[in-house]
Amino acid sequence: MKNTKRNELAVCGFATVKKLEKNHPEKIRRLYFTEEVAPKFGGLCRKLAKNHGIYNQKPAGDLEKLSGTVHHQGVVAMIEAPEIQPLDSDITDSWVENHENAVLLDRIGNANNFGAIVRSAAFFGIKNIVIPLDEAQSSITTSSYRVAEGGMEYVNIYSVRSTGRLLEALDGKMIRVGTSLEAKKKVGDLLEMQKSMGDRPFLVVLGNEEQGISDIVKKNCDELVIIPWAGMSEGVEESCIDSLNVAQASSIIFYAMMKK
Repeated sequence: MKNTKRNELAVCGFATVKKLEKNHPEKIRRLYFTEEVAPKFGGLCRKLAKNHGIYNQKPAGDLEKLSGTVHHQGVVAMIEAPEIQPLDSDITDSWVENHENAVLLDRIGNANNFGAIVRSAAFFGIKNIVIPLDEAQSSITTSSYRVAEGGMEYVNIYSVRSTGRLLEALDGKMIRVGTSLEAKKKVGDLLEMQKSMGDRPFLVVLGNEEQGISDIVKKNCDELVIIPWAGMSEGVEESCIDSLNVAQASSIIFYAMMKK
């Protein structure tokens, strides 16, 4: 939940605030907590007191109002609303030079899915995530921050105006991989694919929860891949479930990218 008057974002959830305390305590302007979790944040309160920050014990109902959710787990930290850096060629060139993989989200609309993808990316060491400047795309919110379970502290999130133009600009520089139920190649083929394309880093595109990746994205991908279901190798034409949730699928794809 954003406080537009103060230009702040509420960060809540025990593990999330603990990661924020560990990595970027300087971001925290104000801290509120219930009596039950107060002993767990004594160190952070001392840091805030030293820097003239504000901290206070509050009833759970007040924390719900501050964060806009009942899932605050007894603690809410108010930080300056994050600004998402526009992606430019200097940044993408550094990815290529340093062989860093990246993820492009194509209108992932659910904040919880966005947060879960960030969490998976952080777990697998993928620190570059790109989102389009599109109303259909979720951004950094209280919900996505909480679901990421501290993952927001380990990734860089960039914005682009056009996913199609980004993919065109990275032609021949990164391996542009999209996900599609119509794909012929499987996620298990990713590393062989990488070897055949000069060991370039991956740019993996994850599509919208309902429509998948857009046509312009498909057109500008080097390869499309699919996560095989049980029985697919025996010729079973379809799974009993249409597809995995995009956040679940991202974990499988990221693992396949890292597997050696």
